[in-house]
This record gives sequence, C-alpha cells and structure tokens, in this order.
Amino acid sequence: MTEFLTQAGIRDTTAMISALLAFVGICAFFVSLVTEGLKSIRAVDRLPTKLVCYVVAVVITTPVFAALMAWLKQPVEWYMCFGVFLASFVVAKVAMGGWDDVTELAGRLLKKPGGR
Repeated sequence: MTEFLTQAGIRDTTAMISALLAFVGICAFFVSLVTEGLKSIRAVDRLPTKLVCYVVAVVITTPVFAALMAWLKQPVEWYMCFGVFLASFVVAKVAMGGWDDVTELAGRLLKKPGGR
C-alpha cells in the first residue's frame, strides 16, 4: 500500500497542501496587520474595510510569492501569476474572518461584570 501511495505522489501532494496552507496563513497575517495599520489613516478609514483588505491582499500576496519562488530558485510561469491573483482573494477572506473572530472573542472575554 505504501508503494502505491508513493507512486501516486501522495507525499508530494501532502507537502504541497501544507505549503499552500502555510503560505495563505502567513500572507493573511501580514494582510491583517497592514490593513489595521492603514485603517488608522483618516483617508483610508473612509473606505470600506473589506475593500482595503482585498487591495492589500493583492498587493502583498504577489511579492511574497515572487520572493518565495526566488528563494526556492524556481521559475515563475504565467499560470502561477494568475493563481497567486486568485489566492490573494482567499488570503483576504482569511484575514477578514480572522479579525472578526478575534474581535468577537475579545468582546466575550473582556465584557464588564454586571453589564452587557
């Protein structure tokens, strides 16, 4: 059974999925930090947070991917650029959902006793 899984590339697939999840997680962390920092600027604060998050995700995910590919010494193909563009929307959704969850959890844990 192990030989079949090895021939089918299961180990490689598992490694690629793990790397993809790590890439999305790291990018989402940076996107959420930059978005929160930008929202402290008055002109940017007037824009919807989700829009800012999507733009920041597209701007950050692309150079992070390019740096990763340079570090791995791998060529960047055209379909990878398209894939990173699509992945940036996933990164934005993860970043937006993460802050909503943290805010909700903090509200539950830090509410004052005797009041709602």
